[in-house]
Amino acid sequence: MILLRRLLGDVLRRQRQRQGRTLREVSSSARVSLGYLSEVERGQKEASSELLSAICDALDVRMSELMREVSDELALAELAASAAASDPVPARVRPKLNSVSVTSLAGVPEERVTIKSPADVVDVVAA
Repeated sequence: MILLRRLLGDVLRRQRQRQGRTLREVSSSARVSLGYLSEVERGQKEASSELLSAICDALDVRMSELMREVSDELALAELAASAAASDPVPARVRPKLNSVSVTSLAGVPEERVTIKSPADVVDVVAA
């Protein structure tokens, strides 16, 4: 079973770690106890919208950005669960890939880029 609180906690932890900040720094800035923030990051506690707002403010991250990243993680987890169950993945569940542009390097005749997703691997060759 996919737990939203675990995905949310993972995304919050990654955001904090990308900034090189400690739990203590973020908990102090968000006015949340260190222990509670730790439990939220580990997916052991459900965070209220007020708490999420305070944590996002402390991390200087828009809540919409946080939720978008959680949504992407959820879509991938659903794909993985569906593949494990060997059920076909409905089109509405497939994540949309952002467009990729490739610029060839001077003197290099072609450039190959591999785009990987849980469902398929796509090779793109720019000539």
